Amino acid sequence: MSVSDLFKPLTFLHGSPMRNRFMMAPLTSQQSDFDGTASQYDQFWMEQLAQSGYGLIQTSASTVEAGAIAFERQLGIHSDKHLPGLTKIATAIRKGGALSAVQLHHAGHRAVLSLGGIPAPASGKTLKNVKALSTEGVERVRDSFIEAAKRAKLAGFDGVSVHGAFGWILSEFLSPNLNDRTDKYGGNVENRARFTMEVIEGIRKACGSDFQIGWRLSIERYGLRLEELREITAAIFDKQLIDYLDLALWDSAQLVREGSFQGKTMLSVFTELPRKGVRLGAAGKIMSAQRAGELLDEGCDFVLIARAGILQRDFPLQVKANPMYDSPQLPVTADFLREGGLSERFIETMRGWQTFVKPGS
Repeated sequence: MSVSDLFKPLTFLHGSPMRNRFMMAPLTSQQSDFDGTASQYDQFWMEQLAQSGYGLIQTSASTVEAGAIAFERQLGIHSDKHLPGLTKIATAIRKGGALSAVQLHHAGHRAVLSLGGIPAPASGKTLKNVKALSTEGVERVRDSFIEAAKRAKLAGFDGVSVHGAFGWILSEFLSPNLNDRTDKYGGNVENRARFTMEVIEGIRKACGSDFQIGWRLSIERYGLRLEELREITAAIFDKQLIDYLDLALWDSAQLVREGSFQGKTMLSVFTELPRKGVRLGAAGKIMSAQRAGELLDEGCDFVLIARAGILQRDFPLQVKANPMYDSPQLPVTADFLREGGLSERFIETMRGWQTFVKPGS
């Protein structure tokens, strides 16, 4: 395929097609108000993205419960008070011609106490003096994901993306290292995947056949097992439970280092699965037009743009104008980001990303 194939539309099992193969990854910018309400800085950032040529734009990780918080100034969708700001975001994205999705997030055992978070581990062994979520507690969180999805639909979003990566609550339950439960949400791989399955199935039932559902999955750390995740993903594909899988890789070209898939690319372990109409995309160091195009050759249906989109908001338009486009070299100065329209809050967040902002700038 050529870079021009990135600009072909992409249909989903539910809802409207994406006008091209560029999806804006969910970027936690930490620029919302302290109560999770979308701020003027969130609005401006989303308005910029809406004019930047993406096929689908995801919001940053949005809390499904007040106690689920992991970041200061994290966007929220756990209360009706968040609806006005979210509605403005959905409206801006729609006017720009892209599809929209709220990323639904619960921090699980990684909830931050100092921010009002209430750690909710799968196991009583994960955090000292913190009990595991009860079965009823798991069901409450499941229902909170579903209620948040209903708010996203009410706000005018085309869908949601369920955050199942990076050791957050759904990822945590998938891990045999972090989940030693003996109820229906622990034990074998089917039980550990039950939480994720019930969240996705509940959203579909509550939000209907025109609502899109994505699922973000990471493979590394937190005791996650590649073979198990492949098995779970195969079942989700087979049941057509989601519209798209977002593989959150550190590097989209990385290789499997051990186990039965050693030597293969992480990506190929999943692209080789029968998808039954479910779309698959990957994130991870996609900084150039050429790399984005290569990923279609490697079996992706779309690509997720993260750092490249922070550096150059209209990455898809840059690629369209120049098939050899490459992102500016990191690190960049804070002034470079200011000139591109990033708020001071967002820039401060990026200082925490290794080698993104030049020290002292």
